[in-house]
Amino acid sequence: MVDLKEIFGAFLVLFAIIDITGSIPIFLSLKHSGNKFSPWQAALVSLVIFVLFFFLGDAALQLFGVDIQSFAVAGSIVLFIMAFEMILGVEIFKNEPGGGGSTVVPIAFPLIAGPGALTTIISLRAEYADVNILIALAINIVIDFLVLHYIDRLERLLGGSLISILRKFFGVILLAIGVKLLTTNLGTMIQALTGQ
Repeated sequence: MVDLKEIFGAFLVLFAIIDITGSIPIFLSLKHSGNKFSPWQAALVSLVIFVLFFFLGDAALQLFGVDIQSFAVAGSIVLFIMAFEMILGVEIFKNEPGGGGSTVVPIAFPLIAGPGALTTIISLRAEYADVNILIALAINIVIDFLVLHYIDRLERLLGGSLISILRKFFGVILLAIGVKLLTTNLGTMIQALTGQ
């Protein structure tokens, strides 16, 4: 059932973890160094990666004998690390561009559909209905497309200091979300183990 509150909650989580605003300096660096990219192709590839992982990721978890609560707890740890990256301005996860052109690598993966975001979209299934997560994901992909499409205007509109402030702000939100995800699912796991 479509729930606006769930959509908004899932949207905020995905927006914070994808961190499209924090990636603006990287997009500008790619553009200035002569790397051409297609905004709509990057958005489409990202969406396909997310949707495939959303539907097949659960089957993969069952194959390895991992339940959704355990994966959600693991996902919350990834959120903690990424939040610390955003708040402290350090790099823990290394993004290594490879072949395939800048549209697919590194823009679609790992800058948009990165390990943290893919972990998060599975973790969200422990909190929200599938339809609400998919709607929130679609909204995020549209925003990602718009950011890539209007990257030159954004460069003029936003100064470096504002981009830095936005990155730290969403880092704090992400940290709070990670805490909620950890406590909720850890509590469920403990109850299951103690038989309460």
